[in-house]
Amino acid sequence: MSILLHSEETAGSASIPLRAQVKLEDTWDLVPLYANDAAWEEDFARLKEQYPGISAFQGRLAEGPAVLKEALEFEKAVDQRVEQLNQYAALRVTEDSANSDSLGREARLDGLLVRVGEAFSFLAPEIQSLDDASFDRYLADPALVDWQIPLRKLRRLKAHTLSAAEERLLALGGSALRGHSETFSQLTNVDMKFGSLKDASGRERELSQSSFSSFLQQRDGAVRKAAFHQFYTEFSDHKFTLASSLASSVRGDVFHARARNYPSAREAALFYDDVPPAVYDSLIEAVRHRLPALYRYYELRRKVLKLDEIHHYDTYVPMVTDVQSDIPWDGAVEKVLSALTPLGDEYLATLRHGLTAGRWCDRFENKGKRSGAFSYGTFQSPPYIMMNYKSDVFSDVYTLAHEAGHSMHTWYSQRNQSFQNYHYPIFLAEVASTFNEVLLTEHLLKTTEDPKMKAYILNRQIDDFRGTLYRQTMFAEFEKATHATEEAGEALTLDTITRIYRGLLETYFGPDFALDEELNLECLRIPHFYNAFYVYKYATGLSAATALARDVLATGDASRYLNFLSSGGSKFPIKTLQDAGVDMLSPDPVDSALALFEQRVSELEGLLG
Repeated sequence: MSILLHSEETAGSASIPLRAQVKLEDTWDLVPLYANDAAWEEDFARLKEQYPGISAFQGRLAEGPAVLKEALEFEKAVDQRVEQLNQYAALRVTEDSANSDSLGREARLDGLLVRVGEAFSFLAPEIQSLDDASFDRYLADPALVDWQIPLRKLRRLKAHTLSAAEERLLALGGSALRGHSETFSQLTNVDMKFGSLKDASGRERELSQSSFSSFLQQRDGAVRKAAFHQFYTEFSDHKFTLASSLASSVRGDVFHARARNYPSAREAALFYDDVPPAVYDSLIEAVRHRLPALYRYYELRRKVLKLDEIHHYDTYVPMVTDVQSDIPWDGAVEKVLSALTPLGDEYLATLRHGLTAGRWCDRFENKGKRSGAFSYGTFQSPPYIMMNYKSDVFSDVYTLAHEAGHSMHTWYSQRNQSFQNYHYPIFLAEVASTFNEVLLTEHLLKTTEDPKMKAYILNRQIDDFRGTLYRQTMFAEFEKATHATEEAGEALTLDTITRIYRGLLETYFGPDFALDEELNLECLRIPHFYNAFYVYKYATGLSAATALARDVLATGDASRYLNFLSSGGSKFPIKTLQDAGVDMLSPDPVDSALALFEQRVSELEGLLG
């Protein structure tokens, strides 16, 4: 295969290129992080020399606000270096998970970070040991004016902060307790091989984690079915290992929650963002109440595709035929930018540069590259985007809009907040990303008069809501159930895990859906389950984003939304959204989003007769 392989050919060719065969302009530019691996090694050596200096502050924080400020500024300097080292190491592994140099670099950094965590483990307990009067006096001192927000957030954690010795032990065990996530990544992205099969045109194509979605959008039902069963055959061959890895992840969550005196792992995860468990539970309740609309959509899909019965592998292929869905990278960029015009010149110019000459994005699949997509920005670097873009997968345009939302959230936060306040929580991150998707849909619906194209776009938004609002809520229920099982002292075996998941599949897909037994194993291939109680934020994020996007389009004023992006982590997420005009303590945003789903299903039924 030629090294000068065209992007579009990369996306649809029979074999997946090696990293060295990908064109430079299709990869991200990591020079703003480090000029090369040697520069990273030099900074790694600086970190080893730097971090032990924190010991000079141990036992001295009660001396006064000036000493505490000095300690916090020292921690900040170390954190900024760690952030940059970690980002570079992670992105290099992402490029090729089989590259031994990259894996070694990441492993050495992980090992060093355990020691860094151990060295700094005294800091939070020592701050928490200050009595209330002393703590209030510290906060009132001008020396700590830039640290008030993180210190107030830290004080909330007092009941869940252990002694210095106990915190040191937790820090030492951090790498070992995260091992299951690395095992899952290496097994699914490197070791597992899915073979190849012929697409509808008769071309032999490699099946992979990334190309699986492309096969499921093939018009030929036999191809979709073959890809589904071949894909899950490989997962079945590793199901006990994967179940053990997932169970270890759940046990790790429960361990941390109990060690820190939380009532449950779920409450531990929600506490940091100050999100009441009622928000999580009301989301599930609202979605379950609206499941008949989802069943109605599946029945419409079955009829339109002229299927005797509908299977999971029939839920991704577009229902509308004869519509162009071969969009090259540059075309996807232009569609996204056009949709985001209401956000103003600064937003558009910055994003355009990042997606083109700025090389924020690693665009296409290569052998060993991590599957899926993400945005990864730090305080001092470009907000990088990882894609596995495929020109024949229309949803990848939405993925680009989604990840661009994350990246621009980081960009605005970097420029309007200090380092200690720029980290926005995931609860807010999923608002910024899905906001872009809502604007993209509205733009596409308004720029075409063709009923068939409108139906195609409606189908896309319905599937987006189905995948984000319904499906992620199902995942959230699964996480709640598996953690509750472990907390009740029951064995979290392969049979238990798949039984829980099967019950949820039956509830969320309905009585008239043909559920293949292989689908029980789907829970073993979801990376987000290794970062528990994350996925519900996709659903709440879409609900909030829908409300915000409709407001921007209705008023023509994006100022409150841009202020939202600029706020970073300076406030708790519920308050941040309230200031932007959306109250997630109320059921209204979720109900409104679900009502829009039902409306879109009705519109699609009308267009398709």
